[in-house]
Amino acid sequence: MATKKFVDPSPYTKPQSVGHDSDYLYKQYLKHLSLGDGSPLSTGVINFAIFGLGRAGTIHLSNLAQNPRAKLLYVVDDDVGRHAQLKKYWKLDDTVFLASSGASEVFKDSRVHAVVVASPTHTHEDIVHSALDSGMAVFCEKPVAENLQDSKKCYEHARRVGKPLFTAFNRRFDPAYSKLRDRVLAGEVGHVHIIKTTSRDAPLPTIAYLKESGGVYHDCSVHDIDMLCWVLGEYPTRVAVFGHANIPEIAQIDDHDTVAMIFSFPSGAVGMTDLSRNACYGYDQRLEAFGPRGVLRCDDERPMSGLSSQTGLDGATFNPIYFSFPSRFKLGYYYEMEHFLDYLQGKTTKMLVEDHEVLAVSKIATACDEAARTGRTVDITWSKDELPQ
Repeated sequence: MATKKFVDPSPYTKPQSVGHDSDYLYKQYLKHLSLGDGSPLSTGVINFAIFGLGRAGTIHLSNLAQNPRAKLLYVVDDDVGRHAQLKKYWKLDDTVFLASSGASEVFKDSRVHAVVVASPTHTHEDIVHSALDSGMAVFCEKPVAENLQDSKKCYEHARRVGKPLFTAFNRRFDPAYSKLRDRVLAGEVGHVHIIKTTSRDAPLPTIAYLKESGGVYHDCSVHDIDMLCWVLGEYPTRVAVFGHANIPEIAQIDDHDTVAMIFSFPSGAVGMTDLSRNACYGYDQRLEAFGPRGVLRCDDERPMSGLSSQTGLDGATFNPIYFSFPSRFKLGYYYEMEHFLDYLQGKTTKMLVEDHEVLAVSKIATACDEAARTGRTVDITWSKDELPQ
């Protein structure tokens, strides 16, 4: 009876909890339960065409095929031998499958509201311009074009015709990375002194993919560059990079598989990133912001994280980290497409990835490539209209 005096009133007499902010899946459930987030309900369905069903394209196809707000009118992919299987697997009976040679059919169809560009990098620019000329919104995997000047022309075209050109940086939409940024901007660690990312790929990409990717700096490091700049709200003014190809086949295509980058930011913050194309133990993705008040970290995530085992005297064991990007950043891919749909349906008026940010990342990646190949520290200068808004 010693604890009887501590009996609480019935929980029914207290305000009921609606959960905590970090339980993003429960928040999503509540949104569905209440039929939305309070914004006007849209009855319109967005008609899509998707170009390319490779690494990222397959993820976007999966999200669109299961989304009641979207309808796939066209799939454009040159592996025509898979078209019938894809149609059957995803139950896309009303979807037209085309090879890229027949893509003009998409741009002639006024029913298409938006296109997703996930084809090889060298095809992006032409598809973007053709879609914009046809009055279609564009969701494009990075990079928008093969160089900075051509990317600028794509965004200028989008502004000229009044259609959105959204570039996919899915890590901004990952719940953990997004929450870390919110807490940094709220001052939790104070003035950030050091910000670090680790980005180690798994599995090792194919040489065929790497040849088409635009290189490690424009294909891989751009995600880390974007994360550093997005969290800090500023762009670096100096970069030093050390890169090497430890894998002979990657050396033969004049690319690097192992990279270390150091960035100097105007605020005094120092940014550091290490990259690898080949982490045998899984998809190693980490982010850390350190300041005088403490440190914030996003560590590797594991599937079935609550499952552990202990046998004999070996200590506790846990599942390995997520194996690759489709599983680790599954929610990032989902939420970025939801954001694009929200914008198209008028539920938000601001894109969470803006053109000047994408162009800045491309400019920084180019400087990183130069620094790695010349062995020199590279200064980066910014005009007023290039800086974060």
